[in-house]
Amino acid sequence: MLNRTRVKVCGMTDQAEAVAIASLGVDALGFIFVRSSPRFIEPTKARVIIDNLPPLVNVVGVFMDEEASLVNDIAKSCGLTLIQLHGNESADYCRSIIRPVLKAFRIREEVLPDFEPYRNAAKGFLLDTYRQGQAGGTGATFNWDIINRLSLPGPLFLAGGLSPDNVGLAIHQARPFAIDVNSGVESVPGRKDLNLVQRLLMEVRATESNIQNLSNQKVS
Repeated sequence: MLNRTRVKVCGMTDQAEAVAIASLGVDALGFIFVRSSPRFIEPTKARVIIDNLPPLVNVVGVFMDEEASLVNDIAKSCGLTLIQLHGNESADYCRSIIRPVLKAFRIREEVLPDFEPYRNAAKGFLLDTYRQGQAGGTGATFNWDIINRLSLPGPLFLAGGLSPDNVGLAIHQARPFAIDVNSGVESVPGRKDLNLVQRLLMEVRATESNIQNLSNQKVS
């Protein structure tokens, strides 16, 4: 049986949007604490939004090559449940973080990452699209066939250019534990389109149903 695909919507900056998206049934919301990002949010503003979210919604803080002490301080003050690291953080750095870590890797075919050092340091592995000079948020997909050549020591979180138009194919091809969407459900950077989020969730569930039906047909 296909496991349910978890859905994280990243780059939240608006309280009303965050509450509305949580009510649609996503599993996690992401808040970006990287100042160079167009979706950067101040921790004090993020804390207000997080305090107004319904229960049972994971709250992910996104950081890149930040001092571990600052990451831990923000994690505590904002009530973050997970930390997503998009820089060159080592496995030892990941172990110093007080919340479970999702370690992000940018994928390009000619240089495949070595995940093994992070086996006991990260709870999940987020694969994003490599683009020179950008740590994430490229709005572009990578070749999902590469995933079959990787040996991930933990759950796969798939990112990079996902939208309602391609998420079904992504799930069919990569079978991720979770998907991470951002620009593919936005009207402008940092502002989400609720109709696109709803469409994406419908595509995810329809794809899961199709895969399960195909599996049942093979068994019978």
